[in-house]
Amino acid sequence: MKKPFSIITVILLSCYSLMAQIRSENLFYMTDNPESFESFKNNVSQISIVCPQVFLVSKEGVLSGAVDRRVIELAKANNVKIMPLIVNSGFNSKLLHDIVSNPVARERAISMMLLYAKQYDLDGWQFDLEGLHIADKDLFTTFFKETAAALHRNKLQLSAALVHTVENVGGPTAFHNFLFENWRAGYSFKELAAAGDFISIMSYDQHTRRTPPGPVAGVEWMERIVKYLLAEGVPAEKLSLGIPNYSVHWFADYTEEKGGFSNGRQVGYSTVQYLLGKYDAKPLWNEKAGCNYAMWDNDGVYEYLYIEDARSLKPKLELLKKYNLRGVSVWVLGKEDKQFWEVLGKETKRR
Repeated sequence: MKKPFSIITVILLSCYSLMAQIRSENLFYMTDNPESFESFKNNVSQISIVCPQVFLVSKEGVLSGAVDRRVIELAKANNVKIMPLIVNSGFNSKLLHDIVSNPVARERAISMMLLYAKQYDLDGWQFDLEGLHIADKDLFTTFFKETAAALHRNKLQLSAALVHTVENVGGPTAFHNFLFENWRAGYSFKELAAAGDFISIMSYDQHTRRTPPGPVAGVEWMERIVKYLLAEGVPAEKLSLGIPNYSVHWFADYTEEKGGFSNGRQVGYSTVQYLLGKYDAKPLWNEKAGCNYAMWDNDGVYEYLYIEDARSLKPKLELLKKYNLRGVSVWVLGKEDKQFWEVLGKETKRR
């Protein structure tokens, strides 16, 4: 009698596990380095879309770059879509203005997207055009709509990685106003979502080297972003939630030009472990932010580390389930905690 009961129990538990999963379009960004490639190769079965950051666009709309043939082969063999990023070098605002304000440059860029798509058998493209000034909002929207129409005619997809925002005002400080005018307010979220196939909201970099130490992407703050975009008219099925798998280390720095100043750097999980060991630091869980953090005394000066790991991933995926979003857009392959993939596989099913 015990054996049939055990089999039934296993079947029921398996069914419950599958029901607990949410179907997710798992988009992962990758850079041109060995760590990123190895992570892609080892975890390709959990990836829906890969976005190599390999193409730059010039002020004249000339695209330059190449896709690693090994990435193409792995993607095609595992039913993974390939949608490279198009980047304005250095996220230069002047460069981006020159592109979007020049109809000839826009047309040339679109033409090259089509040519490269045929050359590499791509599934589409993603705009990663940052540093967009508020004054260029309409021009950027026009460029995106023109591109979407051309790509859709050729059975290709178009999406955009967009800088986060939580409100349509300048904010409480001069720093918030700077971010609003130069990074956030140039994107017409509803129009871009309607014209393209989806948007990847970069709901990370809540705190950076320009701010005091804090979470890379606190879960309450991420939820504010999601709620704002949904209220703005972005359909949940077109919203991919940006998730960081890198951590940030804050420390005292010095250059002859600046003198002494507080600085921060993005670090991968192997560096996180190295720093914790080097300074004998113990991570603490921040319930509100949904992440671990650590601090230590480096010869009288405190340093801080806000950590993205497998544990911090789970509450972020709860947002995916709560709002029934399209999926996740993860920056960047090669920096993650190895247990990241176990949590992703347990909580989501690739679509």
